Amino acid sequence: MALSWCLGAALALVCGSLWPQVHSGVAPENEVPLRPTTWLPEGKITSVTLPKGRTRRLYFTLKKKAPGMSVTVSPCDLPIEWTLAARTLKDKPLKNLQWSTKKSMPEVWWRGPGTEEKIHSNTGNAVESYSGPSYPSASIYILRLRSKQQNTRATVYLHEGLGPSGIFPLLPADPQVHTLGVGMTSVTLSWAPSASITSLPHTQTSYEYCVLVNSQENYPSLCAAQKSMRNEKDQNQEKKDRRSRVTVWPILKEWWWQQWDTYPESPQSPPASLTDEYEDLQCVCQGTESVCTVSELLPETQYYFDVFVVDRLNGTSMAYKGTLARTHEEARPAITALREGELRWVTFQDRGFSSEQFFSFRPRGWQQSGLLTLQSCGEGEKVKVTVSSKGQVLTSQAVGRELVHIWLQGSTSYLIHLEREGTAMDHTSAVTDPSLPEGLTASVKMQTSSAYHRRGVPSLPSTLQIKSFNRLRGCNSVTLAWMGTEERSLYCVYRRKLGSREAEAGGASALTAPCLGPESRSDTERVLCKYFQELNPRRAVTTAVIGGLEPGMAYVFDVYLMRRWGIPIKYTSKMVKTRKEC
Repeated sequence: MALSWCLGAALALVCGSLWPQVHSGVAPENEVPLRPTTWLPEGKITSVTLPKGRTRRLYFTLKKKAPGMSVTVSPCDLPIEWTLAARTLKDKPLKNLQWSTKKSMPEVWWRGPGTEEKIHSNTGNAVESYSGPSYPSASIYILRLRSKQQNTRATVYLHEGLGPSGIFPLLPADPQVHTLGVGMTSVTLSWAPSASITSLPHTQTSYEYCVLVNSQENYPSLCAAQKSMRNEKDQNQEKKDRRSRVTVWPILKEWWWQQWDTYPESPQSPPASLTDEYEDLQCVCQGTESVCTVSELLPETQYYFDVFVVDRLNGTSMAYKGTLARTHEEARPAITALREGELRWVTFQDRGFSSEQFFSFRPRGWQQSGLLTLQSCGEGEKVKVTVSSKGQVLTSQAVGRELVHIWLQGSTSYLIHLEREGTAMDHTSAVTDPSLPEGLTASVKMQTSSAYHRRGVPSLPSTLQIKSFNRLRGCNSVTLAWMGTEERSLYCVYRRKLGSREAEAGGASALTAPCLGPESRSDTERVLCKYFQELNPRRAVTTAVIGGLEPGMAYVFDVYLMRRWGIPIKYTSKMVKTRKEC
């Protein structure tokens, strides 16, 4: 035991003598090693990452015979603070001193005794350059950059000499983007041309403009525009991933191993240059022209427009002062309010490809129900009706010669859109309907009424044909019959005497137009009106004896079903000739 203790003590003395000694005068106990410093190279674009609230320092020196310098700082998207200072050391640093940690040469100079003079400072998100003479007494130059808001990045370029660096495109004296014209879906812009483009021969195409448009804000640089587009793309991808996310563990486990095998580890690729980012930008105008018309915009929307002049050879750009404009609102069609029970003729007078009209209707009563009745009166025309409420389409259907009933229920107001679709007949020849006034090419008969006690569309006759009995035909009277409905309704009969030529023709020209209702007939043509109702639809047949006729004359008879709601229903015209001799 005593021998073991002696050996341990001796070993401790030997190890203690071999341990390196630290110079306490040079490296005190409370020394905090600085983070590695960065040299700023001359003639190269240096990208710097700026963490929030932390100051980044870049050091550089100038050649002995350099008469001046220029430092250009380009923030990406957020405002940053940066200062340029010159530090002069009183004595050269000792190289034979032993330090507790490995230190770079700028850090050694910074820790030495000396004076520091501020040359330039700036705050903002715009590209800023300092140009001035060099300081012969300066030992080292320090560029400090800091971001207070968020993590961001910036680019720095150092140029030795008094002249321009030529690495950045030139902006005109007035870099403001002007608005020449604003339309409903387009905006025309103009700006003063850049000297970098006007001074170059036509054979060189390294400089060009890039116009960007968005609905959020003006971008101070191409870097900010690229970052905003990338964030928007990532957000859209994240939304898609959330929708397609699978939580079932077996499927997730299988997918994970497939992804692991498909995408093996690879070395990290270097960051993309500005030229690569410029390729991904969606420029609405690109080239050397200083005028641009941005089209395919939304009406009544505010847009922000930015113009950049880009040097594709050096991968740099400069931003004009962007502008904003609001497109004009879309021309809203006139909407005509329909009155209760109003019978309206909707006419389309133009012979263009298509035309449309809008109407509104508010049904009365707490039930908020109504009935819309339509009938097309144009020959060979295609008319479509669309009923919507609160921006939602309720129904859309074609309107023909037959009556169209649309039941309205559940809304306080309705928007009725009538559209005449163009046909090949529009540009060649148009068929004139006898029921239309002169000069009109198409027409729709429409009526809207509130239905207080109804629960649906009213019933219609099974057929609209009128039958005459030959055996009951006399010299001064004829007997007619037609089908009715199970609802109590009023039926009115009209007659019209034909001339000799019309009677001889006996065709469609002698018949009454389908759209001519009782409101367009003379009171002298009305023969009788009667109420009729039959609960059994198969037996709903009514007859009428029409007297007071002349012998051997041809007459056209029309029957109208008069309803409380909707357009009167017209039966098919019937031509009957009385006997000459009885």
